[in-house]
Amino acid sequence: MVRREDHRSLRRDVLAPDPLQAEPDVEERLQDRAHDPVHDRVHPACARALQKGLAVHALGYQRRLARLQCFDTVTVDVRRTARGALAGAAAAGLWAAQSPLDARVFGVAYLDEELLGKAVTRGRAWHPIGAAIHVANGAIFGAIYANVAPGIPLPPWARGPVAGLAEHLATWPLTLLIDERHPARDEMPKLAGNGRAFAQATWRHLLFGFVLGELERRLNPPEPPPLTEYLATVSSNGHGDIEQAVGASEG
Repeated sequence: MVRREDHRSLRRDVLAPDPLQAEPDVEERLQDRAHDPVHDRVHPACARALQKGLAVHALGYQRRLARLQCFDTVTVDVRRTARGALAGAAAAGLWAAQSPLDARVFGVAYLDEELLGKAVTRGRAWHPIGAAIHVANGAIFGAIYANVAPGIPLPPWARGPVAGLAEHLATWPLTLLIDERHPARDEMPKLAGNGRAFAQATWRHLLFGFVLGELERRLNPPEPPPLTEYLATVSSNGHGDIEQAVGASEG
């Protein structure tokens, strides 16, 4: 440039002067303006109304129970029923295992396996068949007991024995029919009107009920409190209720 006049190069190999504005950065997608900072601070967003949340982590501890819908109003807890059946089968097995011992104590040679097995067959297989039927009956009784036991207005330790005694008193009148109609009635002692046999059956049902009750209440512990009671003490962020925290600190 001479005397404020711009004489262009004849060969046009002179570099162009710097532009007044910075060239856009294509990679960063930013427009660098001269004498201005590029990375300005980002202003926080406007405050919004608080939203009520749910303690989601609390829901993770609530497991959905497997239930079987019967008819329109009756629901059966499948897991609870299966555990009750297991407890009943174990209690019936113990009943059968100690039967020869109490037969000697009470002086009555009466076995439930014989009563059940010989009603099906008179051959040598009566014992395993009778034992299988006896254990199956115990499992059925245990499955029913597991569903009704929580509603029995008795201490947990007393529910099993009371249920066993109730079953004993309800079925004992059938001994009249057994003495008259059982296929092997001539091979078994008379039960109706036999005080020793009644005491023996009372002992067996008490033992069965006690074992059933203790096993069932350990296999089916009480359910945790409902989730609604827990959510009442949890704030929306899951860290507790400030009012209860203040009350606890003052106490």
